[in-house]
Amino acid sequence: MKISITRENLLKILQKVGGVVEKRHTMPILSNLLFQVNNNLLTVTASDSEIETRAQAELESSDQTHFAITLPAMKLINIVRSLPEGLTILFDFEEHRCTLSAGRSRFKLSTLPAESFPILDLTQTELSFALAQNQLKQLINHSSFAMASQDVRFYLNGMLFEIGNSTLRVVATDGHRLSTCTTELAIQGLPQTQAILPRKGVMELSKLLVDEDNLLQLSLAKNYLTLELDSTVFTCKLVDGRFPDYRRVIPQNNDQIVQTDRELLRSLLQRASILSNDKFKGIRLQLSRNLLAVNASNSEQDESHEDMAIDYAGTEMEIGFNVSYLLDVLNSMHEDCVSLQFKDANSSCLIGANVGQCHCQHVVMPMRL
Repeated sequence: MKISITRENLLKILQKVGGVVEKRHTMPILSNLLFQVNNNLLTVTASDSEIETRAQAELESSDQTHFAITLPAMKLINIVRSLPEGLTILFDFEEHRCTLSAGRSRFKLSTLPAESFPILDLTQTELSFALAQNQLKQLINHSSFAMASQDVRFYLNGMLFEIGNSTLRVVATDGHRLSTCTTELAIQGLPQTQAILPRKGVMELSKLLVDEDNLLQLSLAKNYLTLELDSTVFTCKLVDGRFPDYRRVIPQNNDQIVQTDRELLRSLLQRASILSNDKFKGIRLQLSRNLLAVNASNSEQDESHEDMAIDYAGTEMEIGFNVSYLLDVLNSMHEDCVSLQFKDANSSCLIGANVGQCHCQHVVMPMRL
């Protein structure tokens, strides 16, 4: 069995699927990529048994119309990445071996049979709709930073996808902050549905999406989410758990409003973070009429103080925050002006933002310092 493909076409699909492969896995087959040839089309599949990504590319030539085999993922990706541009790569498959030729380079790789490779069943779709690729990318990029990492509450180590009528909302929280973004869909009458995508799935999905307005198809089944985009199919098993009621966390009566330049505030907070406590990253915000003062200190007795002019006519208050949480929100925004809404010194801060076709809300809980 022999096939040939340009380096650029092969590298493009390997980069799409390679992130799914686990470097250390109890099943050796999951360290491999599944190569499937159908006429003159190559489909490459990567899986870690929870996430599966498939990508396709046209072959230059093939001496068989149908066959399948698996190749070691990381070795193949590193070889193809290191080859010079413009080469055509020839694969010559023999029993348990593959010879890879490109220019004056030759490599021999071991193979495993395709029958051992796990394939997810994608026939049980219950809900499907289309949306623009950049819409979904904006939703994920402006909320994913609030996901938990290795939390014992496993349902927080991921992102909630909530569909209802004509809207898609994503929600992420680690228990100390929450971010939610909503967009309108072109279709109406969708049933109320919730699904939790695990953290790795969110990260891999974010890598696949680019800032273009071509449509993708998003489908949900009982235990997995599938996304079809051009020649790529991404599938991820869902987290079996119940996401907390995020609506109870979003403040409703925050009437103390600060308006200021986003970039000036972001720069000030970055400087304050330098001398904040390494572990807790706590800073103090002091609000008074048209003035914000930011104080930080650490266990080495280092201190910083800086103030800036703001648009604020509310009551005076002092409130502590994790500066990293505030910076994550400001870094995700693009507006020149930012609005921070407070209630009192013991309540959460609410920050709203509109990004393209998405409306986002970010909630940051206060700290006791």
